[in-house]
Amino acid sequence: MVNFTWDPKKAESNLRKHRVSFEEAMTVFEDPLALMKPDVLDPDRIVALGMSEKERVLYCVYFEVDEKETRIISARRATSHERRNYEEGA
Repeated sequence: MVNFTWDPKKAESNLRKHRVSFEEAMTVFEDPLALMKPDVLDPDRIVALGMSEKERVLYCVYFEVDEKETRIISARRATSHERRNYEEGA
């Protein structure tokens, strides 16, 4: 089982800015259709595009600390283009 972590101040800032909590972002990882790919700006980070428990397609940036810990960096609603990619499985 993976343990999710994050910076509490960053989580608060993310919620104010994007209206997406990191608790909701965690649920994207339960989506069997979620898309994961390396972040083009920082290959140590990974982008996840998936459906949350609130049925919103989210764009989440995270990195794997190790095989048991995933650190969430940011989360927001997907743009219409990103949502289309998710729906097409691209």
